[in-house]
Amino acid sequence: MPKNKSHSGASKRFKITGSGKVLRERAGKRHLLEHKSSRVTRRLTGTAEMAPGDAKKIKKLLGK
Repeated sequence: MPKNKSHSGASKRFKITGSGKVLRERAGKRHLLEHKSSRVTRRLTGTAEMAPGDAKKIKKLLGK
């Protein structure tokens, strides 16, 4: 049986914690930041946990 290949696009975007939660970056902090308030850009920093339904799909893509 050949080895499973993980989805390389998904592996760059998502991280799985030791307990099995899927983490993602928040959207909206790449460009057009000039018109967004500092309050919004601060809120968008850091990582967020994926919703349970989506997390299941992501784990499948990553081969976990």
